[in-house]
Amino acid sequence: MVYSDQKLACRLERTEARANAACVDARARLFPGSRAQWLEVAGAYAMFDGPESPLTQTFGLGLFEEVTPHHLDKLEAFFKEQNAPVFHEVSPMADSSLLSLLNERKYQPLELTSVLYRELTQDFEIQVSRTPRLKARLIKAEETTLWAHTLTRGWSTEVPGLSDFMLEFGQITASSAGAFPFIAELAGEPIAAGGLFIYDGVALLAGASTAPEGRRQGAQMALLNARLQYAAEQGCTIAMMGASPGSQSQRNAEKNGFRIAYTRIKWQLRSGS
Repeated sequence: MVYSDQKLACRLERTEARANAACVDARARLFPGSRAQWLEVAGAYAMFDGPESPLTQTFGLGLFEEVTPHHLDKLEAFFKEQNAPVFHEVSPMADSSLLSLLNERKYQPLELTSVLYRELTQDFEIQVSRTPRLKARLIKAEETTLWAHTLTRGWSTEVPGLSDFMLEFGQITASSAGAFPFIAELAGEPIAAGGLFIYDGVALLAGASTAPEGRRQGAQMALLNARLQYAAEQGCTIAMMGASPGSQSQRNAEKNGFRIAYTRIKWQLRSGS
């Protein structure tokens, strides 16, 4: 039995940090002029992937080492040098002294995320799809662009105006070290895509979306099962994902054996601080 404690939080946060750092490395490789980069401070990973990128923030702050004003000085300077906002996504398992320090430096809470997990075994049993013509699989090396386009078709209806960003971001994600992109096809036509990243026995499920014409066909369930089965076959013992508290994504995860490890808070340094 794996319990939600600081040890688990360190594994989960490090996995997500490594996944995002791999994306930053991929962007720096594919787009040398992007200035994409990351560094480690007090055990936390701080990433710059562009001023508007959701990856531009820190993960794991306060979990691996007690944070001092000097550490925050270094992190804030890193983001400000890139003209980027300063964000820290903080687990409640972090050292309690961090909350006082963030308040003293005029940070404000901005967003909540439920971090969910479930245990995996190699005999993980997949659920049978209700749509026989629906199949989910790991993409081939030459299908990176197809995967990115499929992902973008789903997200573009959820967040209008982000098509160009999501297409580029999808190609970068699929090209990242440790990434295993999956696609769901209905009668051979791609209708949904989802990401998988594996690090140190932990499988991170991320980025799943379904194109409008493919919804209500069970594509998300097929992607979930395929990714979990693959992760179990690779020796992963834990799967994780993030969701907005109380969202449909969280409910779907809980229906499939996930439970909440903790709820993170994203903190933002106030303008002018």
